[in-house]
Amino acid sequence: MAVHGGEWPSLLDVQGLLEGGWRPTPFREFVLKIHSRCNLACDYCYMYESPDQGWRAQPRRMARGTLDQTIARIAEHVAAHRLPAVTVVLHGGEPLLAGVEHLRYAVAATRAALPGVRVDFQVQTNGTLLDPVFLALFDELDVRVGVSLDGDSTANDRHRLRRDGGSSHEAVRRGLEQLTAPRYRHLFSGLLAAVDLANDPVVTYEALLAHDPPEIDFLLPHGTWDLPPPGRPADRSTPYGDWLVKAFDRWYGAPVRETRVRLFGEILHLLLGRPSRSETIGLSPVATVVVETNGRIEQVDTLKAAFEGASGTPLHVARDSFDDALLVPGIAARQIGARALSAECRSCTLVRVCGGGLYPHRHRTPTGFRNPSVYCPDLYALITHVRDTLTTDIATLRPPHS
Repeated sequence: MAVHGGEWPSLLDVQGLLEGGWRPTPFREFVLKIHSRCNLACDYCYMYESPDQGWRAQPRRMARGTLDQTIARIAEHVAAHRLPAVTVVLHGGEPLLAGVEHLRYAVAATRAALPGVRVDFQVQTNGTLLDPVFLALFDELDVRVGVSLDGDSTANDRHRLRRDGGSSHEAVRRGLEQLTAPRYRHLFSGLLAAVDLANDPVVTYEALLAHDPPEIDFLLPHGTWDLPPPGRPADRSTPYGDWLVKAFDRWYGAPVRETRVRLFGEILHLLLGRPSRSETIGLSPVATVVVETNGRIEQVDTLKAAFEGASGTPLHVARDSFDDALLVPGIAARQIGARALSAECRSCTLVRVCGGGLYPHRHRTPTGFRNPSVYCPDLYALITHVRDTLTTDIATLRPPHS
């Protein structure tokens, strides 16, 4: 088993950063692992199919006592930093397995502990359990609902199967049909889709578009330099970049804006000189923290795709504050911008837009997370294409020289 203790950023001198004038950005998004198990068996899942198998030791559901401790820590953090608004994401596993009353308690208790603060609640679900009872609850409590779906039935069922190997697509379609009905349409926050090179990008986009989502978020399969994602060769070819370029052209070339696509919108946003609003690209500080079902404070959970314990910290809500978490080297490293990047990334002309790519995708033994993304060629191809498309469009708006 590889040893990761001396890798970047485990030895980051956080005290030195503080003495040099750096100040951490308070957390504004709290991901609560309200339930640690799932009713599907997606073969690419970073929770259950990754090198980190810590879920096996987690309680199935976050106990009310742990939930109360977590809420108290959120309130403490909000008060200390005078935050006017925060986001709380109910996550899993599959969060709906926690049950209606437990979800009700989580939302109501959090809002009660944060009077005068806007608390935006979101739930990320596989959609198979959505029914009128859950939807009525989310409507009552103003909880936005995101659903994971990889495209049409063929695309979705390549990986997102039930535990018995059966299709999940029809159950998700039924859940989406109820969510997008007029009564609950306002709760729908969008679709999350993992990219698969075997799926046609335009067919996939249009299958997702058929559900009229307010936003689509395309995710690259999780992988690292040590454990490359499927179809990502060691050379400079760009299979994922080519896939995303085709999807971008279909989205961008539509005569009217059909939906938002988060990755494409963020790239355009950054190319126009704005800060990033996503951890996927850009150099803005990441202000998200995770609490596991046992109360352990962790870094973003996608780090589980890198190695056993990659997302862990020694902190627990029963004894530690979220301010303590801000000083964990792995969390601080994601708030110091270009200083956390490899020399290769810092010298790249696209660094302000790319930002090194998603943090888990940078891991390589023994240098840790101070590497370009394993998707570096793909990101370069996509960002360059978007830049060139935008530049051409802006040029056509310029008045001719007199």
